[in-house]
Amino acid sequence: MTMHRTTRIKITELNPHLMCVLCGGYFIDATTIIECLHSFCKMCIVRYLETSKYCPICDVQVHKTKPLLNIRSDKTLQDIVYKLVPGLFKNEMKRRRDFYAEHPSVDVANGSNEDRGEVADEDKRIITDDEIISLSIEFFNPRAKQQSNAENKQTKEEVNNKRYLQCPAAMTVMHLRKFLRSKMDIPCTFQIEVMYEDEPLKDYYTLMDIAYIYTWRRNGPLPLKYRVRPNCKKMKIAHQQDGLNSANRSESDSASDKASSPAGAPSTSSPLPSPSTPLQSPHPHFPHNISNPVNGSSMTSPSRQFTFGSKARKPSLNGSSTSSG
Repeated sequence: MTMHRTTRIKITELNPHLMCVLCGGYFIDATTIIECLHSFCKMCIVRYLETSKYCPICDVQVHKTKPLLNIRSDKTLQDIVYKLVPGLFKNEMKRRRDFYAEHPSVDVANGSNEDRGEVADEDKRIITDDEIISLSIEFFNPRAKQQSNAENKQTKEEVNNKRYLQCPAAMTVMHLRKFLRSKMDIPCTFQIEVMYEDEPLKDYYTLMDIAYIYTWRRNGPLPLKYRVRPNCKKMKIAHQQDGLNSANRSESDSASDKASSPAGAPSTSSPLPSPSTPLQSPHPHFPHNISNPVNGSSMTSPSRQFTFGSKARKPSLNGSSTSSG
């Protein structure tokens, strides 16, 4: 069985694919030659083709007489460059606004808002590392879709279970999991999974990655969900302990069946979860007083939400109390 290995790539390793060979800078209004698919800045390639009809990289003939007919604007490549290079889009929009402010006589009536530099990061869906992203987090309920009515109205319980946070775009899923474990006091015997809809997210995903991968439209908080599962290793240990103590349990249970259990007997909690000791609560809840962690406001830690099933002490035949666990 091979594990999925992920590696982070530095932006400097991608620079040869994101930079124009004519000006040495990142693509601005990326334009591609349809004959060889080499890309350049629009202004750079237009100026170059005024004196040459061949590609600057591979020397393929662009067009015999009118090379400008065989170049096309590459919006997809330009969007990739804007998203990979921090601050490039914002700086370019500012540069365009400053240019047209200094040259009011230039006619830009036929140009788009982006050509005039009047497009904000939110409209272009460009997210920066230091940007604050609003997100919502709630418990993942696989039966929610089945139980939802035709009108898809949220119940009061679903609204109360959803919590809202504001976090930097560079925050990773691993940081969010640690936050959930700390604020909800979840034992290490359980593992937490952060999800988008019904798909688990990788620990190294940042909120910016999630917004790009799942095309978050900024029409509301970034919707995330979580679920809590028993740790597989702990489960195996619990099963082994159950096997070793099965004989003692059977003797104690057979002896205790002959006597009635006294009311109000003290209970002991099982140290490890097992199928025989299910969670008393169907799912954990966030504390009702979670506030914005970015602003440094204090958040009161709730009491432990996870309580395991307990077995009451039962008297044996000779009158001494024995624990069935």
